[in-house]
Amino acid sequence: MHPDRSHSPTSSTIAPTTTTARRHVLVVDDDADARFLAVEELIEFGFDITEADNGESAERQIAARRPDLVILDLGLPGIGGLDVLKWLRADSNLPVIVLTGRGDKSDRVVGLELGADDYVCKPFDPRELVVRVNAVLRRGAAEPAPTAMDFGELSIDTISRDATRRGELLDLTAKEFDLLAFMAASPRRVYTREQLLTHVWNSSTEWQDPTTVNEHIHRLRRKLEVDPGAPRWVTTMRGAGYRFTP
Repeated sequence: MHPDRSHSPTSSTIAPTTTTARRHVLVVDDDADARFLAVEELIEFGFDITEADNGESAERQIAARRPDLVILDLGLPGIGGLDVLKWLRADSNLPVIVLTGRGDKSDRVVGLELGADDYVCKPFDPRELVVRVNAVLRRGAAEPAPTAMDFGELSIDTISRDATRRGELLDLTAKEFDLLAFMAASPRRVYTREQLLTHVWNSSTEWQDPTTVNEHIHRLRRKLEVDPGAPRWVTTMRGAGYRFTP
């Protein structure tokens, strides 16, 4: 039995008194216990929270009051989490952290493919979730460097956040673009997975599985390289890490 709370599953939460603007997070999960853990920890850290227990309610709430970030369980009944994510990414870069089961690697990969900013495996540590939320919000608030990088057939514009190859716009997710732009800013420099977690994800191996870097590198290469079998722009330095090679 949970203690009484001052909010219902789909109502605004009364956050602790503060003189600064609170960030609004929508928590979408049909598991009441998991939702409770996430909400209570986020409230403690001063977030304004709304909740939804299904995809239809989530879409309705997002349309009515756009949150700053969505925590989205992929295993929702009815309109599933992946469907909600597709709906969001059709016309929005709203930050999204997806929740998946520890064994649901395929869902996690698809979620990242569709443009999720990060993922957390269930059961999760509520404090870790708050760290991830803060990291994603910090990345979204940071102003992109006012530079454009031209490497012949590949161009990267960090203001418009566009990457083009031979004049054609590449269909990159937000995280794929961040990864490409970061590495391209220091051509030929080798980065370990841990360094990329720190600089691109604003995270660490303590909080995040470094294999997420491998997954993003793989998808970036598939979109970037003319011949995926012979990577040119992003190369693997065996035993060391990855580098951008112009």
